[in-house]
Amino acid sequence: MMKPKKINVLVVEDSPVAQLLLVHILNSDPGLSVLGTANNGEQALEFLKRNRPDVIVMDIHMPGMDGFETTRQIMETQPLPIVVCSASLNPAEVAQTFRALEAGALALVAKPVGLGHQEYEEMAGKLVETVKLMSEVRVVKRWARPRRPDAPAATPPPAEIRIPSAGIQVVAIGASTGGPPALQTILAGLPKDFSVPVLIVQHIAAGFLPGLVDWLHQTTGFPIHIAAHGESLLPGCAYLAPDGYHLGLAANGQIALSKQEPENGLRPSVSYLFRSVAKVCGANAVGVLLTGMGRDGADELKVLKESGAVTIAQDEESSVVHGMPGEAIKLGAAGYVLAPDKIPAVLAGLASKR
Repeated sequence: MMKPKKINVLVVEDSPVAQLLLVHILNSDPGLSVLGTANNGEQALEFLKRNRPDVIVMDIHMPGMDGFETTRQIMETQPLPIVVCSASLNPAEVAQTFRALEAGALALVAKPVGLGHQEYEEMAGKLVETVKLMSEVRVVKRWARPRRPDAPAATPPPAEIRIPSAGIQVVAIGASTGGPPALQTILAGLPKDFSVPVLIVQHIAAGFLPGLVDWLHQTTGFPIHIAAHGESLLPGCAYLAPDGYHLGLAANGQIALSKQEPENGLRPSVSYLFRSVAKVCGANAVGVLLTGMGRDGADELKVLKESGAVTIAQDEESSVVHGMPGEAIKLGAAGYVLAPDKIPAVLAGLASKR
């Protein structure tokens, strides 16, 4: 019997210690093989002239050509699956990390801590899992994304979309792997007078959330906050679930954070958010389930639909991983299946009918 082909990886990392650790972790998995290493972007581009790995693990902050510029050049010339691996939690530097996702990198993982640390096994496992999954993604050259200043005015939703008689009170969005660029596309496409609050659960490594908020605000102009318990929702503002807390709504419509048990192994969980919104807002809500591995939020998107809410799942073609939205579609939970760039006009049209 033929052995399955190993996934070949290029590691781009300027720290010798971190590079050795990444090589050790990746080579320890029988399905992976480190094809080569590079200390900066220039070396990575030279390596790619002679070799074609299946996946690239990319550091961002490197001397000379950094990870963002390297990612941009690779995606413009010879697109490959790129996993950004970063240790920096400085919000300004993390925002730069998300620019690499904007340029075409597929996923962001936290750089694993050293051997012997209590979180080593979990972080190493996450890196290996992500590299394997991203190796299967078909990548294409990226194009410039629209920016909020060019966002269209409110557009009537397609005729087949039912508008609740009382209008919509909240938009709830769930996303995981590949989610940040999809969120960017949606928020950048909403008009400046968008009047509905947006609640978001984005699965992301602990510590990266403030940088995500900064990057989304810088690139979309949309008002974005990390949600706080007891906070009243403001029209036209987005609220992201904080690290380690479920995000939901209280009966009075204020934000309610919870430390209840993880759902689907996750806290925050999209399932928790959707179930809470269905209970408080019912038909006066919109649920949107975006790209991501697993099935978090799929069953609860169906609960939203059954409560009368408008439900949307991201289409397979535009998803980095079609796990979560794909599961929802199988359940019949998605009223509409759309690419992220088609969602803003629908949301704007629904909001204009409030």
